[in-house]
Amino acid sequence: MSKGGAVEYVHWATGTARLLPRLLKGRQAGPVFLADRRAPTSGRRAPAATDVCPTTGRGRLSYPRAEYLFKTASAELDPHSDGWTLHQLRHSALTHLAAAGRSAPELQAKSRHQHLSSLGHYVRLGEETSARITAEHDPAARRRKR
Repeated sequence: MSKGGAVEYVHWATGTARLLPRLLKGRQAGPVFLADRRAPTSGRRAPAATDVCPTTGRGRLSYPRAEYLFKTASAELDPHSDGWTLHQLRHSALTHLAAAGRSAPELQAKSRHQHLSSLGHYVRLGEETSARITAEHDPAARRRKR
């Protein structure tokens, strides 16, 4: 579910789809990404029932914890050894899609941004893209080769 309770669909790439059965381990209900420990059952920190795996009692993995795990795992690959944030991962994915020639509406659909103008924050394509687009749409270059 997204903001406002709207239903959203997630489209997994092949590699992710192959890993999901191992992640789910036969579970039929509850969150997909789980915390390392059981969720509290009472008190102000107790999560909603839908945020707890009914089989293991573990709670939904929080965004801050997911980001910490990602930063830790990516630190050795980062030239600055800081690790990357989940936002940087999202930014990188959109930048690569844009560089591969995806249109702004396609990027908007993938990223679920409300407005095309907010994509400019992610997509800075540079000289090469401008040159490629100019060459592809050059009327003089469209002559058939014999």
